[in-house]
Amino acid sequence: MTQPVSEKNPQSTVGKRPRPSRFVLLSTVAAVALGGAVLGNGGFSKGTPGAIWTTPANAETGSVAPLPANAFSFADVVDHVRSAVVSIKVKISEVADTDQSDEGGPQLSPDDPLEKFFRRFGGEEGQPFEFHHNRPHTEMAQGSGFIISSDGYVVTNNHVVDHATEVTITMDDGSTHPAKVIGTDKRTDLALLKIKGGGPFSYVKFASKSPRVGDWVIAVGNPFGLGGTVTAGIVSARGRDINSGPYDDYLQIDAPVNRGNSGGPTFNTQGDVVGINTAIYSPSGGSVGIGFDIPSDEARTVIAALESKGIVTRGWIGVEIQPVTSDIADSLGLKSEKGALVADTEKNSPAAAAGIKTGDVILSVNGESVDSPRELARKIAALGPNANAALLVWHDGSQKSFDVKLGTLPNEQVAKADTDQDTGTDNLTAFGLTLAPSDSVPGAAAGGVVVTNVDPDGTAAQKGLKVGDVILEAGGKTVKTPGEVAGVLGDAKKAGRKAVLLRVKSGDETHFVALELSKAS
Repeated sequence: MTQPVSEKNPQSTVGKRPRPSRFVLLSTVAAVALGGAVLGNGGFSKGTPGAIWTTPANAETGSVAPLPANAFSFADVVDHVRSAVVSIKVKISEVADTDQSDEGGPQLSPDDPLEKFFRRFGGEEGQPFEFHHNRPHTEMAQGSGFIISSDGYVVTNNHVVDHATEVTITMDDGSTHPAKVIGTDKRTDLALLKIKGGGPFSYVKFASKSPRVGDWVIAVGNPFGLGGTVTAGIVSARGRDINSGPYDDYLQIDAPVNRGNSGGPTFNTQGDVVGINTAIYSPSGGSVGIGFDIPSDEARTVIAALESKGIVTRGWIGVEIQPVTSDIADSLGLKSEKGALVADTEKNSPAAAAGIKTGDVILSVNGESVDSPRELARKIAALGPNANAALLVWHDGSQKSFDVKLGTLPNEQVAKADTDQDTGTDNLTAFGLTLAPSDSVPGAAAGGVVVTNVDPDGTAAQKGLKVGDVILEAGGKTVKTPGEVAGVLGDAKKAGRKAVLLRVKSGDETHFVALELSKAS
């Protein structure tokens, strides 16, 4: 599966090769000058556009009343929002990629002996390769945004202004203004700018309620530098997770958006912002009618924090979490696959202080059920630092309540939603594993049982177990020898269990794997 990638430089002025991607962020880096202002304006105050689409049937004849000539026109909405939508031009100072030169060739240090070889023999028609050695360079990026206050606060995406050294706002009338970055939030890909001088400005507001699937929406933006571009469509889905961050909860829209639309608004038919254009699904890089917007209810909270403090602080309990699969649920005695399995707890974290331990499953927060690790991460983050959270946890085979006082999420650290179910272990030949005590394997970490060999056709290999992994626990019991692992598996099979839960350390990460007993021959 392809992962979302930053499109900070999809059209680099220095000629980098674009990396293939299906999920594409929508900012554009190019030498093209921005067109006129983009996007919409402040509050929509004239009649409700929705009214012109209401055509009740005639009660007597059952016929539908004729539609007015402008029944499906968005012109009134666009007229009222246009002056608040802006184009954003950004100067970025960067260093060339370490894995390739600006021409796509190899990146070698000046003292590398291969460089002399390539200079002499590698160029076309006897010409040497050109090497750039990661020298700094400047790029121009462009995107979209919208004004949310009369004094010139502008909302856009973080990836539009990331690493910016200079930001220029182009208004709908073609006038330009310098702007400064007030704050950014990488986890939600949002940024808040402030226009320097000028005003008062036309502005738009966030919608007071979320759109429904099937509602009309209007996107306004600056695709490929073509400012003031308007497209329309509907909300195709809600709650989309495209694996771009820990709090993904995107609206999916089918209004065409392209590179350069990043940070631009999507409006409802009342002229209020319901989403912020951020990414598209595209095999080719262009719009295929699948776009993803940050919902306005999420953006409103983040932007308010950036305006007041310049940063966003989130709640934190200090756990590494992963999904509950059917095998894991069965091995723990759970009746469903809902919740978030605690794969590890950080020392001195709020969770550790409250008594939550590895192998626990967090089922709810303050009475609200938790269906997945990502949902837990969002709920905890939203509560904020120093908040008290009542957690319902599956702990040692039964439900137990824990009161946790949340800490502050450290910078660049999130509750990890590990979706890889890559590790399970057994010493029995039937599972395709060979084990050894960790103290008998040179270089192995202390404690546990080390996987020394894996049958590629065995049950353990199917679960992703590999040589070098260390089994720390089996069935909730600490294990130090292959015999102890085998004993736990044998007891579980006699008890009629379908799987045994193994706690495995792989590299620097610790997670759980359910080893299916029924598949062992």
